[in-house]
Amino acid sequence: MSNIDIISDKELQKGIREFLETAPDIYMAGVSVDTVIFGFHNDKLKALMLRFGNTPYFVLPGGYIRKEENLDAAAMRILQERTALKNIYLEQFYTAGNTNRSKEEVALELTQKMIGTIPNSNWFTQRFVSVCYYALVDDTKVNPVTEIFFTEVKWFDVNKLPKVLYDHDAIINKALKRLQADLDEKLVGFNLMSETFTMGQLQKLYEAVYQKKFVRTNFQRKILSLGVLERLEKQYSGKSHKAPYLYRFVKTS
Repeated sequence: MSNIDIISDKELQKGIREFLETAPDIYMAGVSVDTVIFGFHNDKLKALMLRFGNTPYFVLPGGYIRKEENLDAAAMRILQERTALKNIYLEQFYTAGNTNRSKEEVALELTQKMIGTIPNSNWFTQRFVSVCYYALVDDTKVNPVTEIFFTEVKWFDVNKLPKVLYDHDAIINKALKRLQADLDEKLVGFNLMSETFTMGQLQKLYEAVYQKKFVRTNFQRKILSLGVLERLEKQYSGKSHKAPYLYRFVKTS
């Protein structure tokens, strides 16, 4: 979960200006995609965020929809560009469309400080409605990639978010509530786990998502009653205490 090297101001300025000049010809106006990418690391639920330029502000991984591109295809493309992963669990959960969410005074001011005068187009400064997705990934396999506006990619504990632009903190909170519902209803948790895990590790995931503690015996009884786990050999560590069993999820029809 290492960070990405920050690119030089000169490269950043050139990239942003070129993007702003060409974007209106390539992308749809007024609609974008934002994705909350969840990972589970050191018993913490984390979200992947991008540093806006060389500023202290971060945003969600997102992007714009090409004029000849389907919405879900755009979301998957953007996600793959940000993580270098394929076959990712992706779920649409919300559309952010409040009139005040796209007031980009801070972003516009920061962009002007980085590159000077914005090119003669109101494409970047107009109102955008954002279709929001959440993704579940094995963070150990993510290879974060920076692009144009974004100089650093970093994981943050969902309870310790950095300074954010737009309404992205609210979007993360909505994504977390949706994940809490889907964890039980759709059993999506296996997308955040390694292939094999202990019952204790699975309980820590549930506690991180629900943000509360569970009684071990009650949790184990409930999870095993679902019939979605296969018990494997014990995990021996060489220590004297009792070795825990390993489990893995089994696909159900």
